[in-house]
This record gives sequence, structure tokens and C-alpha cells, in this order.
Amino acid sequence: MINHLGIELADICKLYPKSDTFSLKDLSLSIPQGIVYGLLGPNGAGKTTLISILCGIIPATTGSIRYFDQGQPISEIERRQVIGFVPQDFAFYEELTAKQNLDYFGAMYNIPAAYLGPRRDELLEVLGLSTVAHKAVSTFSGGMKRRLNLAIGIIHRPQYLFLDEPTVGVDVQSKEAIVRYLKTLKQGGATIIYTSHHLAEAEEICDRIALIDHGRLVVEGTTGGLLENHEAPNLQALFLQLTGAAFRDQ
Repeated sequence: MINHLGIELADICKLYPKSDTFSLKDLSLSIPQGIVYGLLGPNGAGKTTLISILCGIIPATTGSIRYFDQGQPISEIERRQVIGFVPQDFAFYEELTAKQNLDYFGAMYNIPAAYLGPRRDELLEVLGLSTVAHKAVSTFSGGMKRRLNLAIGIIHRPQYLFLDEPTVGVDVQSKEAIVRYLKTLKQGGATIIYTSHHLAEAEEICDRIALIDHGRLVVEGTTGGLLENHEAPNLQALFLQLTGAAFRDQ
């Protein structure tokens, strides 16, 4: 199977105002379509900044980003229509029900009512939220909120899905449900760009990985190829080998 080029980043730099240190420096990547692509790195490596730039939430200081569909570049307007973003922080209204949240965000994406209802109900069912669809989200457990966060990010069937720590702090069952559905999305042709500190999970689902540290690219390649080339038994060992064991709390 040939995977067309999906996203091309060239020499991306990001310097925040009042900072004298680049959060990203000279970062170039080529991300194929139809795969799960892991953006991994220690705390403060620049992962969330990079995803925010890719989604158009913040601008890069310098550099360029191009999106493609079946090998053909797409416009800025088209890019906004094909992107879905699931942030690490919850992005919904706690006082509303799960159903009301999905209806609201579906309307924001201009999904016709005839399609929104079935799509909403499908996501509630597959992510195990149908029995609590009419309950206020404020009553939900952490795992239920994570699953709703994902449902909102994919309500419009995005071609490119960005996930920032999608399984942080959730129970085993919720984590399994989220990972299983991500695999289903990939099988349906979605391109998933994913960050996580759960390295065993990343090793399971990522086709390719870019490891970044201090805003720079350390290594990039297929998951299996990187483990073989660096003689690492697993992704955690590779991560520590290339970024060190020093604490990254500050």
C-alpha cells in the first residue's frame, strides 16, 4: 500500500514573546497519509507547541506547513475543514449533557441535522456513552470525559486528527476503548498525529515516530525500524537512550 504525503513541515521555528529560547528550532517532517504518527518527547520538548501550530491555533515564527490530499496540496480553507483536534485539557461544557455537547459542536461544524443525529448516536454507542447521553457531563468520571472529548474532536469525520495525550489519567477500560477506536479510524483512512507519555501504548499503535527534545528533531522513522537500528528492546528503552534519564520537571 502506498501512503501519499499528508503533511510537510519545513524548518519550523517557534519563539514565544518574552522568551529567549526557541520552543521549536529548524524542525522538518514529512508525515504520510493514513497512518498513526507519534510525536514523542520529554516534558517541555515542544510537542504541544508543534500540534498547536499544525492545527493553526498558534503561528510558527518561521517555516512553512503544507497539507495534501492524495498527493495534491490543499488550501488553507480546505485544511480547516479536514482537521480534528482533541486537546489534553477537556474542551466541552460541563453543564450540558453529552448529547447536547455533541449537538452543539456538530452544529459548529455545520453538519446537517439529518447527518448529525445518526453520527452523534454512533459515537455515543461506540465510545460507551449512550447510557449517560442525557446526563450532565459534570457528573462523568475522568474516563467518560476523555471519551467525550474524543467524540467531539471526530464528530465531523476529520481527515487529519490531532491527539494531545488522549488517554492521560483514564481507567484501563476507557484507555482500551479509545485505542481500539483510534485503530478503527486509521483503518477508515484517517491520519492520526498523536502525543503521549504512555510509551507502550505508542509502540502498539504508532506506525512512525518523531522523537523531539529541546524543540529539535532527535530521530524519525518507523517504530520497528528505530527499535532495530538502535538495538532497543522497546520504545521506553529507546526514549531513555536518546533523551537521557535526567528529570524534566522544569
